[in-house]
Amino acid sequence: MADIFEGISTFIAVAEAGSFRLAAERLGVTRSAVSQGLQRLEDRLGVALVQRTTRSVRLTEAGEQLCQAVGPALSEVNTALRAVQDERGRPTGTLRISVSSIAETFLSGAALTGFLQAYPGIRLDLTVTDEEDDIVRAGFDAGVRLGEVIEQDMIAIAVSGEQRQLAVASPDYLARRGAPQHPRDLLAHDCIGWRARPDLAPYRWEFTENGRDFEIAVEPKVTTNDMATMIRLARAGAGITFGVYDTFRTYLDRGDLVPLLEAFGPPFAGFYLYYPRRQRQPAKLRALVDHLRLWTRHHGIS
Repeated sequence: MADIFEGISTFIAVAEAGSFRLAAERLGVTRSAVSQGLQRLEDRLGVALVQRTTRSVRLTEAGEQLCQAVGPALSEVNTALRAVQDERGRPTGTLRISVSSIAETFLSGAALTGFLQAYPGIRLDLTVTDEEDDIVRAGFDAGVRLGEVIEQDMIAIAVSGEQRQLAVASPDYLARRGAPQHPRDLLAHDCIGWRARPDLAPYRWEFTENGRDFEIAVEPKVTTNDMATMIRLARAGAGITFGVYDTFRTYLDRGDLVPLLEAFGPPFAGFYLYYPRRQRQPAKLRALVDHLRLWTRHHGIS
């Protein structure tokens, strides 16, 4: 029975990761051990669960059926086992968190440093990404995203104050080109845009006027998926860029960047730590949630 459970755990790791190498890294074993464990399970069941190629792993029809049938149950079992282990002492283990690249308040480290000092047995594994993955399926304990994109069946706690989107540019650029007075004026300016992947169109800049939301499809001189690059180019005078206030706050305070079109960017809900509803949360996650609630209360975030 133990062999079956171990084999199924290996299979689910391969199915979720889509490769033997990534599954091995997640399980903390060798790639060969993953391959052999999966082979033993297939031999015992008498059916192929995956189709192996030199570049990828794809589930067979039988593999898809098994993954859908046992994946959620295995997740619950692992959660229960971790919870039992956590109760033996102070919270320990690795917390895997998927974080939006623009969650500046969370990524700045102030809240997390206090947490790590309070719980030395906990390690943080932060994946900074703007892909809106299913955090449960991707193997994360929690995520940090803007409140408007979080699924309603998740538990969410605020980790930042309200946000607003705004355009910014350097004083040098504005001295050369002047400042736009209305979002439609951006079409005549050099813009630095963002998109998540090369196969997607650049993000449309969002504004509000007289209670009506609208978008401007700027034609960026530069497009990138990296906010740090956008900021560096804007500070260097390459053009106007766009994002949430927290991302630019340090540079606005120093005068490196100047806010533009502020009247067209009303506030909205900020960033939240979110995680799935379960009967029993792992102690390490409960510890982080309790710490963040105290930290946000102390800093006037609700």
